[in-house]
Amino acid sequence: MAIDEFGVILLAAQRAGVVNPLAARAGVSHKCLVPICGKPLIAHVLDTLTAMPGVARIRISVEPDAVPEITKLLAAWPGAEIDFVDSDPNIAESVIHAGDGLPAPWLITTADNVLLSHASMRAMLDGIAAAADAAAALTTRGAIHAVHPEGQRRFYEFRDDAYSNCNLYGLAGPHALEGVEIFREGGQFAKNPKRLITAFGLINILLMRFRLISIHGAMKRASRRFGLTMKAVVLADGTQAIDVDNERTYAIAEPLLAAKLGLPSS
Repeated sequence: MAIDEFGVILLAAQRAGVVNPLAARAGVSHKCLVPICGKPLIAHVLDTLTAMPGVARIRISVEPDAVPEITKLLAAWPGAEIDFVDSDPNIAESVIHAGDGLPAPWLITTADNVLLSHASMRAMLDGIAAAADAAAALTTRGAIHAVHPEGQRRFYEFRDDAYSNCNLYGLAGPHALEGVEIFREGGQFAKNPKRLITAFGLINILLMRFRLISIHGAMKRASRRFGLTMKAVVLADGTQAIDVDNERTYAIAEPLLAAKLGLPSS
């Protein structure tokens, strides 16, 4: 059954106590306010979200001191149901708090995911509709390199292919919140293998490390570990794994976003 209505959790906070280099360069308080192609990062994501059919409400998880500046942007989307919730230093807690009272199912993404597409969102909703409690969007190394050879530098290696996440996740509803425990230690798994072991278990990580399991086999094992039906949604569009994380990825994302928007290249 197709999903006609859903909520969105938009993660816009930054790491506590860390001055983001992109924000510092742009002279703004938060990375989500860094301009790219004429608008703050978060505005591009909100453009995509508010134009997506079926979005019942968008809940922005961010520090309270960023709310006034983001609120100034909301006039661009009159009639859109957008509200705020205070972020937590722990990403799992931020998702749990943001889900309170939000229409389910939920898509979860980040304010730097400026290349997010409706096709990717629909693929995630279809994945949840196919009896999944939780879903994660991924794309392959080949798809990313077809877009840009430096689009991503770290990959999860499986028996069938190498994958990168797309900062797009889905939960069927409050019962699936156990799935966010994967991020209890903070995510960033490709940069921090210890977090990966904590989240998925040593045996599962060894299977992946030696490429003895496919991505879908790994999701089946993760499903058993967390008591949920978890699904990998593999996207063909390599741009979906390119967010604005640092100076390097900003320089890669900017011309891709300009092309998406039909803007002249710089």
